[in-house]
Amino acid sequence: MKVTYTGKSAEFTPRQQDKLEQKFQKLAKLLDRPTEEKEARVILTTERHLTHAEITVQYYDHQIVGVGSDPDVPAAVADAVDKLEKQILKQQTKWRDTKRVSAREVRPAGTGGSEPEEDETLAGSVEIAGGAARRVFRVDHHERRKPMTIDEALLEIDDHNYVVYRDAETDRICVLVRRDDGHFDLIEA
Repeated sequence: MKVTYTGKSAEFTPRQQDKLEQKFQKLAKLLDRPTEEKEARVILTTERHLTHAEITVQYYDHQIVGVGSDPDVPAAVADAVDKLEKQILKQQTKWRDTKRVSAREVRPAGTGGSEPEEDETLAGSVEIAGGAARRVFRVDHHERRKPMTIDEALLEIDDHNYVVYRDAETDRICVLVRRDDGHFDLIEA
């Protein structure tokens, strides 16, 4: 990482320079790409007995700025580097979390019945005599839950055997079950 200082000229002792170089190397690991080297611009200003250090780094399509203040120049620069590092880590986490693909979306198409459905997770399994295992899957449809009326539940049951829903009028959990004769049973909690 290339570091340029502007503003009040500051002379650092070799020990202070080594510490600052280590901090900038840590930033370089977060920022540098194999094809290019990033540049950090450090602006030092003095106001009475306080030194302000402002570090600006280009991060993808925008600039990130870290500002630190301290009577001691190296401490002000170190404070600004720490703040800059936090901002970069926050940006990387934000980008990673929005671009992450869940395991359900990556699963190959030909898995068939050997794995849980796309919105079911394995809650447990029980061994039965004869070596067969019964598995219990936890089904949770939080994003699709909404209060509905009995008429809306009848529309939702199209090709399913049952629908669990929260009744809009009574705010109770209800289960609408399709019977073998084509009629429906309504179970209210």
